[in-house]
Amino acid sequence: MVTPATPRPSRILPRASHSHSQPAAVGLASDRAAAATVSSRRRRNFVFVVNPSGANGRTGNQWKQLLPHLRTRFADQCDICECITSAPFDAIDITREAVKDGADAVIAVGGDGTLHEVVNGFFCKGSPVHALDQGPDHSTALGLIPLGTGSDFARTFGWTNDPHEAIDRIVRGVKSKLDIGMMEGPDGNPHYFVNVADIHLSAKAGYFSSMYKRFGNVCYVFGALRAFWGHSNRDLRIKVNGGEWKTIRKVTALCIGNAKYFGGGMKITPTADPFGGDLEVVILQDFKWHDFLLKLHRLYGGTHLSVTGVSSIRVQSIEVAEKEVSADIFVQSDGEHFGFLPTKFSVLPGAVDFFC
Repeated sequence: MVTPATPRPSRILPRASHSHSQPAAVGLASDRAAAATVSSRRRRNFVFVVNPSGANGRTGNQWKQLLPHLRTRFADQCDICECITSAPFDAIDITREAVKDGADAVIAVGGDGTLHEVVNGFFCKGSPVHALDQGPDHSTALGLIPLGTGSDFARTFGWTNDPHEAIDRIVRGVKSKLDIGMMEGPDGNPHYFVNVADIHLSAKAGYFSSMYKRFGNVCYVFGALRAFWGHSNRDLRIKVNGGEWKTIRKVTALCIGNAKYFGGGMKITPTADPFGGDLEVVILQDFKWHDFLLKLHRLYGGTHLSVTGVSSIRVQSIEVAEKEVSADIFVQSDGEHFGFLPTKFSVLPGAVDFFC
C-alpha cells in the first residue's frame, strides 16, 4: 500500500513581509488603486518537483540543462522554486507544503510516477489541501514536464517528451479542470490517480516491470512475461455506481482509465477523457498468453474494444472484489503498486486546475 511519509515541518516558499508608508494626503481611492496595481504585478510562485533518478538518471541530467532556459522564459512572470526529490513519497510532501504555502503552480518534472506523487500531494486525509494564508478563491495549478520512461499520461494529449514544448504550454497559462481518480482499499484510506488504475494481470506486470526499469521501455515486456508465469484468470465481483454486485467470469485484467494509455504506450482505455467527469472501465476476460501475442497490436492501437472477450463501460464509481477471497490479486495505479483487492474506485470531476 502506498502511504505518504511524514510531512516536512519547513515551508517550501518564503513568506514575504512588506511595509509601505503613504503620504497623509493620499485618500482611500488612491490606496485602493495602489493596492490593485501591486496585486496585478504580484510575482507568482511556481514550484518544480524534480525526480533526478527518473529514466535511469536522464531526467536529472536534462533538468540541469533545462533550468537556465526555464529561468529565462519565466524571468518576467514568476519566481522558480526547484525541489529535488531524494526518496519515495518526497514529491507528495513537497507538493502539500507548496500548496499550503500558496504556490500558484506545482510542476511535476519526470515520469508518471513523479506526476502520481505530485497529484497525491494535492490531497490529505481524503480532502483537498488549501493554502493557509490565501483567500478562498486561490488555487494551485498542476503542471507537467514529461521526462520519464513511459510518460503515458502525456500521450493522451499527444505530447512528446520535449521539455521546451512543455514549458511553452505552462508559459501560455491555459488551464482546464482535470478529473482525478480516487481509490480506497480495505483500510479505507483514500489514494489518488490521474492516469490508469488496473487489476490482476496488468497490475502484476506493472509490479514486476518496475524491477527492470534500467532497460527502458523494454521493462514492460519483461514485466508481462514474468506476470504470465503462473497466471490464472479469476472470477471477480463488481458494483457499478453503487448498484448491485455482479459476477464477471474469468477476468484477465480490469483497467480503470481517467486517461488513455499505460504500460509504455498501450492505449488500454481508448475513450477515456480526463476532463469528461467519469472513468472508462475496460475488462479483458478469458485471455490466454497467445491471445496477447495475436492481439497486442490492437491493444497498443486502441482498437481492442471490438475484440471477443473485451468490454467497456463508463462509471462514476466501481467497486471490485474477488469472488473467492485469496488476497493475492494485484492492484496498481499510474504504474505504482497499490495493494490487493478489494478496492473501490471513483472520480473527482474537475478537481485540479491543469496546464494544457
